[in-house]
Amino acid sequence: MRENLHRFFRAARGAGVRLSPAESIDAMRAVAKVGFADRTILRDTFLLTLAKTQDEKAALGDCFDLFFDQPEPQSPPEDGRADQKDQPGSDPSSDDAGDEPAEGLGQLAQMLLGQDRNEISAAIANAANAASLSDIRYFTQRGIFSGRILDQMGIQRLRDDLDDLAASNPALAERLTHALDGLRGTVRDTVSQALTLYGREESENLRNEILRNAPLSRIEPRQVEQMRRLIRQIARRLRERYSKPRKRQRRGHLDVRRTIRRNAAWGGVPFLTAWKRRHRDRPKIVAICDVSGSVARVSDFFLLLIHSLHEVVDDVRSFAFSGHLIEVSDILESKSPEAAMAEIMSKVGFGSSDYGNSFVDFERGWMSAITPQTTVIVLGDARSNNLDPRADILRRIAERSKRLVWLNPEGRMAWGWGDSEMPRYSTFCSVVRQCATARQLERAVSDIVASYQ
Repeated sequence: MRENLHRFFRAARGAGVRLSPAESIDAMRAVAKVGFADRTILRDTFLLTLAKTQDEKAALGDCFDLFFDQPEPQSPPEDGRADQKDQPGSDPSSDDAGDEPAEGLGQLAQMLLGQDRNEISAAIANAANAASLSDIRYFTQRGIFSGRILDQMGIQRLRDDLDDLAASNPALAERLTHALDGLRGTVRDTVSQALTLYGREESENLRNEILRNAPLSRIEPRQVEQMRRLIRQIARRLRERYSKPRKRQRRGHLDVRRTIRRNAAWGGVPFLTAWKRRHRDRPKIVAICDVSGSVARVSDFFLLLIHSLHEVVDDVRSFAFSGHLIEVSDILESKSPEAAMAEIMSKVGFGSSDYGNSFVDFERGWMSAITPQTTVIVLGDARSNNLDPRADILRRIAERSKRLVWLNPEGRMAWGWGDSEMPRYSTFCSVVRQCATARQLERAVSDIVASYQ
C-alpha cells in the first residue's frame, strides 16, 4: 500500500498540488490512523494534510476520485445465443455443453469465462503494477503499456487456447473471443486513466515548452490564459531565485591570509575566520513599457513581468506610455496583476505610440529617479509613427544610469524598416535584445536582476 500512496502523491503533484517530502510523510501517518476502509474519510484526510489552497483542494479531490476509482470490467458483447435458444429446432443440450468451461484452459481463459468482475479487476491491477504503468508519460505510449499489461496477464497462452478451441469447441471459442474484446477495452480504459494521472505533468511541461518558444505576438486567444500562467511561473522562479540573498553572499568568501594570521597563536588551527566581503549595489530599476496598439498583444505579458519585478526588487519604478507617459508603480504594487493591467491599459493603452513625447514626459517629471546605480529597461518596438524620436533624451538617460537595456518584441530583421527607430536608439543602449518569446524575456530579466547579486 505504501507504493500506491507514493503513486498517488506523484499524480497529485502532476495535478498541480505542491507536496513536500515532509507533507507526504504527514499524510502517510494520518492514513495509517484512519485506514482505507472508508473512502470518504480517506479523501478528507488527504485534503486536510496536503491541500493548502482552494484550488489545490479541488485539484486533489479530482485526482483522488480518478486514482481510487478503477475502470469497471466491460461485459462481453451479446453473441446471440439467447435468440438461438428460442428458435425451432435448436438443441438446448448443445448450448449447455458450450457453457461448460473446457478442461486444460489457462488461468486467463478460465477467469474470462467465469466473468468474475472482482477477479478481473484485481488481475488487471496486478498486471498494471508489474508493467510499471505509473511510468507512462505520453499518449503515444498507450499501445505499448496496453500490450505489456496483456502480456503480464497471459495473453499468449490465451491465444493458444483460442486456437485449440476453434477446432474442438467453436461456441466456447466465440465466447472467449467476446470476453477477450471486453478485456482489451478495460485495459485501454485503465491505461487512459493512468495517462491522465501520471502524464499530466509531462504534457503540461511539453505545452509550456512549446509556448515558451512561441512568439508572444502570435499567441492564439485560447492560449492567452495558459501564457499568463507561464509568465507567473517565470515570475515565481525569479522571486525564489533572487528575492532572498544567500547566506554565502551575505557572509562573503574566506580570506585565507587573514585567517592564518589570526590563528598563529594556536598553531594555525582556524579557531577564528576572516571573510572577504564584496560591496554589491542594491538593485534599482526603472522600467518603461510601451502599451500602444502596435504591441498590445505582448504588453500584457510585459506588464506581468514588470509586476513580478516589484516582488523581486525593492526599488522599482514603472512607467507606461502610448502617446504620453504615466507612472504605474503604485498600481502594480497595490493591485493584482489582472486588475493592474486592466487599469493601466484603460489609462494609456491601445493608442498610437509617440516615443519622443513620452521621453519628454519622463525627462520633465522623473529624470531625477535615475542615478548611477539605476538600470533602465525599455520594453517596446521603437516604432514612433514617423514622429520625432527624441533620441537625445534617451542619450541623457543612458549617461545618467548604470546601464540602459532595450527589450524589443520584434524580430531583428524588422528593426530599421518603416517607422522603426531601433537603430538610432540602440546607439545609446548598453544591451539590446530581441524578446519575442517568453524564454527570451525570462533570460533577459534574469540577467538584469542577476547583475546585482
